[in-house]
Amino acid sequence: MQVVIIVAIVALIIVGAIMGHIAAQKRREAMFALAHRLGLRFDQSKDRDLARRFQFLDKLRQGSNRYAFNTLSGSYQDHDVTAFDYHYETHSSDSKGRRQTHHHYFSFFVLRLPTTFPELTIGPEGFFSKIAQAVGYDDIDFESHEFSRKFCVRSKDKKFAYDVCNARMIEYLLANPDLVIEIELDSLAIAFNRRLKPEQIEPNLQRLVAVRSLMPDYLFARS
Repeated sequence: MQVVIIVAIVALIIVGAIMGHIAAQKRREAMFALAHRLGLRFDQSKDRDLARRFQFLDKLRQGSNRYAFNTLSGSYQDHDVTAFDYHYETHSSDSKGRRQTHHHYFSFFVLRLPTTFPELTIGPEGFFSKIAQAVGYDDIDFESHEFSRKFCVRSKDKKFAYDVCNARMIEYLLANPDLVIEIELDSLAIAFNRRLKPEQIEPNLQRLVAVRSLMPDYLFARS
């Protein structure tokens, strides 16, 4: 009986691995087709340099063995954008002290800005809060109580936070409550806690550009 159980478990593992490989291949093919349609470059390989290049963004500093893959990059609606799958690992020990590795995957979008800015994070309570509290960031309140209740906004530069979270931006974010935004240096990013389906990539590139369009022009005219 034990032999049968072991064989069954091994068979399930093999089937799972095969199904995972097939799903990954289909995802790569769908993202390659999307990149071709949008006139973007596509690179399926693991890119550790990209993880290092954007590591000032909080979401990309977590865990170990960090790398991007399935990367789409190039010009989209006259903006330099990069969209990619992202992986990192964390580790824990079970009740018997055995080390376990946990793999985390999510989707990330970056738009390069023409000038640099201080760090600003906008998202649901808890998404950035542990990191922000560690470096002494306070949650910034706004006149819109609904916005302040639904979003956690943190930055050392409160004026910049108020400039970005203007009335039009607040209205847009309230209509898109799942958005998590980070601005730092010359990058505007939106992040997710999961890998998006290929058909969700373009709509979120559009939302990334929409967020950029709602940043006031005078922010980019400063010396």
